[in-house]
Amino acid sequence: MNEYKRISPSKRFLINIVLVIIFIVVGTLLTGGDSLSRASRALILQIGIYVILAVSLNIATGYLGQLPLGHAGFMAVGAYSAALFWKATLNMPTPVSIVLGLIIAGLIAAVFGIIIGIPALRLKGDYLAIITLGFGEIIRIAIINLSGITGGTPGLLNVPKYSSFLVVFLCVAATIAAIHFIMHSRHGRAILSIRENEIAADSCGVNLTYYKVLAFAMSAFFAGIAGALYAGFQGSLFPKSFDFMASINILVMVVLGGMGSMLGSVIAATVLTALPLVLQALAAYRMVIYSILLIIVMIFKPSGLLGRYDFSLPGLIEKWMNRKNKPGKEVANE
Repeated sequence: MNEYKRISPSKRFLINIVLVIIFIVVGTLLTGGDSLSRASRALILQIGIYVILAVSLNIATGYLGQLPLGHAGFMAVGAYSAALFWKATLNMPTPVSIVLGLIIAGLIAAVFGIIIGIPALRLKGDYLAIITLGFGEIIRIAIINLSGITGGTPGLLNVPKYSSFLVVFLCVAATIAAIHFIMHSRHGRAILSIRENEIAADSCGVNLTYYKVLAFAMSAFFAGIAGALYAGFQGSLFPKSFDFMASINILVMVVLGGMGSMLGSVIAATVLTALPLVLQALAAYRMVIYSILLIIVMIFKPSGLLGRYDFSLPGLIEKWMNRKNKPGKEVANE
């Protein structure tokens, strides 16, 4: 009998790296020229930002099994942290400023994630949703009241526009890769065990509080990076951009794609970000159509479009290789 052939981890990594490089090079050439309109280029950048937000929230919802409703708060913290840093370091070399701004945004958002996560994650279900919703609103109100720093309701203007296709999609690739490696490590397996059964995980020695806060902090870290990219894309920040509905929109992307499926989050974030533009001709009925589509998916596919399925190109190549080498019939010798 033929043995099942597997692609080595190094070859898997190489395949993914080559695909990412091809995608970024082609995308940079397309967005850098005149082949795409300004609106199309802006839409592509928005898709990248919302992909990061969706896969980051998926850590807390899909992998940890909790229901936070304040993800826009972490995005706001990252956006304002990076924007203020970039405005204060205009004389710094641009690549250095971009990298430092993204790291600072992610770290500050992660700190907020730990602060809110320690008390909030002792709760479950509706109570966790309510307390995280309150956190998101507290952040928004604080931004409005700290007008001397954040610009308040009139907004923080003249933020350097550092979010190019290269920067955004390098962050997308790095975020997806980081989450993939983390969730396939022993820490990721501990987080998944909490989702499946907290009591069983606790009895096996998993520190529930530690891993819940860890997952929440990771989710906040990547949301902070997405917020920084949003600031570099818009060039101005307003508190109303980070309200309750912003958190709901991100959550809908995760639920629609499938809680626990990274590919599902990517597809849902892409579709739901592009859908308003596609339905622009039907402006009067756009939100009705949008809502009906969501209702249909939730009725006929309540687990989301992909459930917990995750796509792997190396895995597909493995199946193709083994199917090709599989003999048509095997005769048993007696």
